[in-house]
Amino acid sequence: MMFAVATGAILIVMAMMLVRAFIGPTFTDRILAVNSMGTATVLFVALLGFLTGRPEFLDIALLYALINFVGTLAILKFFNFGDLGASGDE
Repeated sequence: MMFAVATGAILIVMAMMLVRAFIGPTFTDRILAVNSMGTATVLFVALLGFLTGRPEFLDIALLYALINFVGTLAILKFFNFGDLGASGDE
């Protein structure tokens, strides 16, 4: 019962993060909301795996966490330098 309530709470928080991502006044607010949305998705997948009794969902959650981290870094680098291949020395 407690994990079902936690899953519902995470879904509510994810909805609030989507609102912040769409109406965020600055670029930084939007990036933080999308990154937090990825973190909440990792928690949601892990809780869903626990509720359904499928421990392999933890592997999926870890993979999604890595993709979220690398994707956030790529987006920040692209908007900072205008190119993903830039070394940053210019």
